[in-house]
Amino acid sequence: MSTPLTDSSPAEPPPSAPDSGPELQRTLGGFQVFAISFAFISVAVGIFGTYGEMLATAGPVGIWLWLIAVVGQTLVALVVAQFAARIALSGSSYQWASRLANPKIGWLFGWLTFWFLAIAVVALDSALASQAFMPLVGMDENEDTARIITVVILILQAILVIASTRLLGLITSGAVGVELAIVAVLVVALIGVVVFTSSGDVSNLTSRGVTEGNSSYYAIGGGLTAGMLMGLTTLVGFDSAANLAEEAKDPFRSVPRAIVASVVAAGVAGFLFLIALTVAIEDIDAISKSGSPVAAIIRDQLGPVMERILLAAIVFAIFGAGMVVMAACSRQAFAMARDQRFPAHKLMRKVNPRTQTPIFATLLILVVGVVLLLVLPGDALLKLITASTLLPAIIYGATVILYLVVRKRLEHKEGGFSLGRFEMPIAVAALIWVVVALFVLVTPGDSTASNVIVAGLILLGGVYFAKMMIFNREVLETEPSGGDAVDAVVESTE
Repeated sequence: MSTPLTDSSPAEPPPSAPDSGPELQRTLGGFQVFAISFAFISVAVGIFGTYGEMLATAGPVGIWLWLIAVVGQTLVALVVAQFAARIALSGSSYQWASRLANPKIGWLFGWLTFWFLAIAVVALDSALASQAFMPLVGMDENEDTARIITVVILILQAILVIASTRLLGLITSGAVGVELAIVAVLVVALIGVVVFTSSGDVSNLTSRGVTEGNSSYYAIGGGLTAGMLMGLTTLVGFDSAANLAEEAKDPFRSVPRAIVASVVAAGVAGFLFLIALTVAIEDIDAISKSGSPVAAIIRDQLGPVMERILLAAIVFAIFGAGMVVMAACSRQAFAMARDQRFPAHKLMRKVNPRTQTPIFATLLILVVGVVLLLVLPGDALLKLITASTLLPAIIYGATVILYLVVRKRLEHKEGGFSLGRFEMPIAVAALIWVVVALFVLVTPGDSTASNVIVAGLILLGGVYFAKMMIFNREVLETEPSGGDAVDAVVESTE
């Protein structure tokens, strides 16, 4: 039976959980922490799933928009890292806002983050089933079959996430290694084939492809704007390392470094991959109409055997990414439940004494995913998944604003991560970028349904928030101390 557990590890005690409540085991090394953030971003997987949409909306030339997204998301990551260097608790932005603004604002951060992560698990595993696993084993397209496979994947991931945080770290590290190998091998192979067979075309890098002649291409919400969605939807989740901060060794240094390094590494690897793919296109019109353009390019240039190898590697990479998202989401629920601010908090806050993982919080993510797959029809599920791309932009924007408001209350830890004199210009630039990103996400004509879903999730949260305010108000009035897991935070003067 799962019971609250206090870790009794000897030697140097790690940063403790709030008020010595349920604690997680500190087992993740520096590379494993980096791997968690990088695996969440999952650059090869992100490009695999969004490259076709980019070709259809912005054309091949749209890959240059990736660089803009990399710079913008790196600015946000630098701000997020500033918080991670000072508060090393599961729940990331929920903890930061709760302790530096007030618990009520922090709760909203936590609620939005939970739903972003919960939906992202379904999105990743749905893509794994339909875009990678089924083509790999030669199964025909079938939505019902894809949903059944997705449920099986969710169950397997839940079992592994519950089993051990160390196992999670090993699998995600392996997934990152495979993903980097995919990108490196394909970049070299594709460029080599193009150079030696003259089968590609460098002019693709400036071609508008099927969007040539589109009168709304440069309009607000038009093709060029929509082309930026590839970077915005892929380069997110880098803060997942902060969501597992209580399970990281030396979190005040390893977590912020992992956050920034994962975005930079993903940005560079992704751009090289995009260059190679785009140059290797032989028939832009045919590839743009393909259901899986990346796989089609690989098949055309490297043959069906390489395509199979690619799909097998992609299956493993997406599976590892899904595990990371599920783990991060369960820690989000755990952190809020530990503070009695989450539904069924008495169950969700429990840590199993044997596995040192929050079993019920992990099972909740599994249940949410299965319910969404069983209840929502195809179009509604697609709209929900699309809506999840708006949530991180809202969360990151609110995080940057929070930093600008409270930054003077934060002291710098000796030897810890710090932006020094550049923190203010970076934070302001990050805020400008987030405003641009939100504009890009909400302006496309087909975004109305997604915007409504996000509003609905906020409204649902408002109902539970009102319940707490009426029946359990005290939990939103005070904040647990956090012990030495909250470092260098200076209380504001009254």
